[in-house]
Amino acid sequence: MDPTVLIVEDEAAIVTMLRYNLEREGMQVVEAGDGDEALKILAETHVDLVLLDWMLPVMSGIEVCRQIRRKPESRDLPVIMVTARGEEGDRIRGLDTGADDYVTKPFAIGELLARIRALLRRSGPAQPQGQLVYCDIEMDLAAHRVSRNGKAIHLGPTEFRLLRYFLEHPGRVFSREQLLNAVWGPNIYVETRTVDVHIRRLRKALNDVKGTRDIIRTVRAAGYALDSETAA
Repeated sequence: MDPTVLIVEDEAAIVTMLRYNLEREGMQVVEAGDGDEALKILAETHVDLVLLDWMLPVMSGIEVCRQIRRKPESRDLPVIMVTARGEEGDRIRGLDTGADDYVTKPFAIGELLARIRALLRRSGPAQPQGQLVYCDIEMDLAAHRVSRNGKAIHLGPTEFRLLRYFLEHPGRVFSREQLLNAVWGPNIYVETRTVDVHIRRLRKALNDVKGTRDIIRTVRAAGYALDSETAA
Protein backbone atom coordinates (compact mmCIF):
# COMPACT_ATOMS: atom_id res chain seq x y z
CA MET A 1 0.00 0.00 0.00
CA ASP A 2 1.33 3.43 -0.96
CA PRO A 3 2.24 5.63 2.03
CA THR A 4 0.12 8.69 2.73
CA VAL A 5 1.83 12.01 3.51
CA LEU A 6 0.00 14.91 5.15
CA ILE A 7 1.33 18.31 4.01
CA VAL A 8 0.56 21.04 6.55
CA GLU A 9 1.49 24.25 4.74
CA ASP A 10 -0.28 27.53 3.94
CA GLU A 11 1.84 28.55 0.92
CA ALA A 12 0.05 27.21 -2.17
CA ALA A 13 3.16 27.15 -4.36
CA ILE A 14 5.05 24.97 -1.88
CA VAL A 15 2.06 22.63 -1.50
CA THR A 16 1.81 22.24 -5.29
CA MET A 17 5.53 21.51 -5.62
CA LEU A 18 5.51 19.00 -2.76
CA ARG A 19 2.39 17.24 -4.03
CA TYR A 20 3.85 16.89 -7.52
CA ASN A 21 7.11 15.37 -6.29
CA LEU A 22 5.54 13.11 -3.66
CA GLU A 23 3.02 11.71 -6.13
CA ARG A 24 5.86 11.08 -8.59
CA GLU A 25 7.41 8.94 -5.83
CA GLY A 26 4.21 6.91 -5.64
CA MET A 27 2.93 8.47 -2.43
CA GLN A 28 -0.59 9.64 -1.67
CA VAL A 29 -0.98 13.22 -0.48
CA VAL A 30 -3.40 14.93 1.91
CA GLU A 31 -3.31 18.70 2.45
CA ALA A 32 -4.08 21.00 5.38
CA GLY A 33 -3.77 24.77 5.25
CA ASP A 34 -3.64 25.34 9.01
CA GLY A 35 -2.94 23.50 12.24
CA ASP A 36 -6.54 22.99 13.27
CA GLU A 37 -7.41 21.40 9.93
CA ALA A 38 -4.33 19.16 10.22
CA LEU A 39 -5.46 17.75 13.58
CA LYS A 40 -8.95 17.10 12.23
CA ILE A 41 -7.51 15.18 9.27
CA LEU A 42 -5.28 13.13 11.57
CA ALA A 43 -8.31 12.21 13.68
CA GLU A 44 -10.21 10.93 10.63
CA THR A 45 -7.59 9.71 8.13
CA HIS A 46 -4.72 7.24 8.21
CA VAL A 47 -1.46 9.10 7.61
CA ASP A 48 2.06 7.63 7.47
CA LEU A 49 4.07 10.85 7.74
CA VAL A 50 3.52 14.58 8.31
CA LEU A 51 5.38 17.45 6.62
CA LEU A 52 4.73 20.31 9.02
CA ASP A 53 5.37 24.03 8.60
CA TRP A 54 6.05 26.06 11.76
CA MET A 55 4.40 29.36 10.82
CA LEU A 56 0.76 28.42 10.29
CA PRO A 57 -2.53 30.27 10.73
CA VAL A 58 -4.87 29.30 13.61
CA MET A 59 -2.32 27.08 15.35
CA SER A 60 1.48 26.98 15.05
CA GLY A 61 3.31 23.91 13.77
CA ILE A 62 5.01 23.58 17.16
CA GLU A 63 1.63 23.26 18.87
CA VAL A 64 0.41 20.82 16.21
CA CYS A 65 3.48 18.65 16.81
CA ARG A 66 2.95 18.85 20.56
CA GLN A 67 -0.65 17.67 20.22
CA ILE A 68 0.35 14.87 17.84
CA ARG A 69 2.76 13.54 20.46
CA ARG A 70 0.17 13.79 23.25
CA LYS A 71 -2.30 11.42 21.57
CA PRO A 72 -1.63 7.67 21.84
CA GLU A 73 -2.87 7.00 18.30
CA SER A 74 -0.38 9.46 16.76
CA ARG A 75 2.45 9.37 19.30
CA ASP A 76 4.72 7.38 16.94
CA LEU A 77 3.72 9.18 13.73
CA PRO A 78 6.83 10.44 11.86
CA VAL A 79 6.92 14.26 11.67
CA ILE A 80 9.31 16.39 9.59
CA MET A 81 9.22 20.12 10.24
CA VAL A 82 9.77 22.11 7.03
CA THR A 83 10.20 25.75 7.96
CA ALA A 84 11.98 29.02 7.22
CA ARG A 85 13.08 29.22 10.87
CA GLY A 86 16.67 28.07 10.61
CA GLU A 87 18.30 29.27 13.82
CA GLU A 88 19.89 26.61 16.01
CA GLY A 89 17.52 27.45 18.86
CA ASP A 90 14.51 26.97 16.57
CA ARG A 91 15.86 23.62 15.36
CA ILE A 92 16.39 22.39 18.92
CA ARG A 93 12.93 23.58 19.98
CA GLY A 94 11.33 21.78 17.03
CA LEU A 95 13.14 18.52 17.79
CA ASP A 96 12.46 18.84 21.52
CA THR A 97 8.75 19.27 20.80
CA GLY A 98 8.72 15.90 19.04
CA ALA A 99 9.74 16.36 15.40
CA ASP A 100 11.79 13.48 14.01
CA ASP A 101 13.59 15.69 11.50
CA TYR A 102 13.92 19.40 10.75
CA VAL A 103 14.39 20.88 7.26
CA THR A 104 14.83 24.59 6.60
CA LYS A 105 13.48 26.53 3.63
CA PRO A 106 14.60 26.89 0.93
CA PHE A 107 15.33 23.17 0.63
CA ALA A 108 16.50 20.80 -2.08
CA ILE A 109 13.55 18.59 -3.01
CA GLY A 110 15.82 15.60 -3.64
CA GLU A 111 17.22 15.77 -0.10
CA LEU A 112 13.75 16.18 1.42
CA LEU A 113 12.47 13.14 -0.51
CA ALA A 114 15.44 11.11 0.72
CA ARG A 115 14.66 12.07 4.31
CA ILE A 116 11.00 11.13 3.81
CA ARG A 117 11.90 7.73 2.34
CA ALA A 118 14.37 7.04 5.13
CA LEU A 119 11.90 7.96 7.86
CA LEU A 120 9.12 5.89 6.28
CA ARG A 121 11.45 2.87 6.08
CA ARG A 122 12.47 3.16 9.70
CA SER A 123 8.97 3.78 11.04
CA GLY A 124 7.51 0.74 9.25
CA PRO A 125 6.66 -2.52 11.00
CA ALA A 126 9.63 -4.17 12.65
CA GLN A 127 10.75 -7.19 10.69
CA PRO A 128 12.79 -9.05 13.35
CA GLN A 129 10.80 -10.86 16.02
CA GLY A 130 11.68 -11.35 19.66
CA GLN A 131 12.87 -9.22 22.54
CA LEU A 132 15.89 -7.22 23.60
CA VAL A 133 16.53 -7.09 27.35
CA TYR A 134 19.12 -5.19 29.36
CA CYS A 135 18.87 -4.75 33.13
CA ASP A 136 15.29 -3.60 33.78
CA ILE A 137 14.60 -2.50 30.18
CA GLU A 138 12.66 -4.75 27.79
CA MET A 139 11.98 -4.09 24.11
CA ASP A 140 9.41 -6.19 22.25
CA LEU A 141 10.42 -5.93 18.58
CA ALA A 142 7.28 -7.61 17.24
CA ALA A 143 4.86 -5.40 19.19
CA HIS A 144 7.10 -2.32 18.98
CA ARG A 145 6.82 -1.77 22.75
CA VAL A 146 9.27 -0.82 25.48
CA SER A 147 8.98 -1.21 29.23
CA ARG A 148 11.15 -0.54 32.26
CA ASN A 149 10.49 -2.28 35.56
CA GLY A 150 7.29 -3.52 33.94
CA LYS A 151 6.00 -0.01 33.20
CA ALA A 152 5.30 0.92 29.56
CA ILE A 153 7.63 3.53 28.03
CA HIS A 154 6.28 5.63 25.16
CA LEU A 155 8.97 6.51 22.61
CA GLY A 156 8.91 8.27 19.27
CA PRO A 157 10.25 6.40 16.20
CA THR A 158 13.74 7.90 16.45
CA GLU A 159 14.06 7.25 20.18
CA PHE A 160 12.88 3.66 19.64
CA ARG A 161 15.57 3.05 17.01
CA LEU A 162 18.19 4.74 19.19
CA LEU A 163 17.33 2.61 22.22
CA ARG A 164 17.26 -0.52 20.08
CA TYR A 165 20.77 0.19 18.84
CA PHE A 166 21.98 0.69 22.41
CA LEU A 167 20.25 -2.53 23.54
CA GLU A 168 21.96 -4.43 20.72
CA HIS A 169 25.37 -3.12 21.89
CA PRO A 170 25.18 -2.63 25.70
CA GLY A 171 28.18 -1.07 27.36
CA ARG A 172 29.77 0.11 24.12
CA VAL A 173 30.48 3.82 23.70
CA PHE A 174 29.30 5.35 20.42
CA SER A 175 30.25 8.75 19.07
CA ARG A 176 27.56 11.07 17.74
CA GLU A 177 28.74 10.36 14.19
CA GLN A 178 28.46 6.60 14.74
CA LEU A 179 24.94 6.98 16.11
CA LEU A 180 23.94 9.18 13.17
CA ASN A 181 25.17 6.56 10.68
CA ALA A 182 23.53 3.67 12.53
CA VAL A 183 20.19 5.26 13.43
CA TRP A 184 19.60 7.95 10.79
CA GLY A 185 21.62 6.38 7.97
CA PRO A 186 24.97 7.20 6.29
CA ASN A 187 23.42 9.08 3.37
CA ILE A 188 21.18 11.40 5.39
CA TYR A 189 22.59 14.75 6.48
CA VAL A 190 21.64 15.50 10.07
CA GLU A 191 23.64 17.73 12.39
CA THR A 192 25.44 15.92 15.21
CA ARG A 193 23.68 18.20 17.70
CA THR A 194 20.47 16.38 16.74
CA VAL A 195 21.79 13.27 18.51
CA ASP A 196 21.98 15.19 21.80
CA VAL A 197 18.35 16.27 21.44
CA HIS A 198 17.11 12.72 20.93
CA ILE A 199 19.33 11.38 23.73
CA ARG A 200 17.68 13.90 26.08
CA ARG A 201 14.23 12.75 24.97
CA LEU A 202 15.19 9.09 25.40
CA ARG A 203 16.62 9.76 28.85
CA LYS A 204 13.51 11.63 29.95
CA ALA A 205 11.25 8.77 28.84
CA LEU A 206 13.36 6.09 30.53
CA ASN A 207 13.84 8.07 33.74
CA ASP A 208 10.14 8.82 34.18
CA VAL A 209 9.78 5.38 35.76
CA LYS A 210 9.78 5.73 39.55
CA GLY A 211 12.71 4.17 41.37
CA THR A 212 15.03 4.02 38.35
CA ARG A 213 18.23 5.84 37.57
CA ASP A 214 19.81 7.14 34.39
CA ILE A 215 21.22 4.19 32.46
CA ILE A 216 22.62 6.20 29.55
CA ARG A 217 26.22 7.18 30.19
CA THR A 218 27.68 10.34 28.66
CA VAL A 219 31.39 10.01 27.94
CA ARG A 220 32.93 13.44 27.53
CA ALA A 221 34.51 13.96 24.10
CA ALA A 222 33.56 10.40 23.13
CA GLY A 223 29.78 9.91 23.02
CA TYR A 224 27.12 7.81 24.74
CA ALA A 225 26.63 4.27 26.01
CA LEU A 226 23.92 2.14 27.56
CA ASP A 227 25.64 1.18 30.78
CA SER A 228 24.22 -0.38 33.95
CA GLU A 229 27.14 1.07 35.92
CA THR A 230 25.49 4.50 35.70
CA ALA A 231 22.39 3.12 37.38
CA ALA A 232 24.25 1.57 40.28
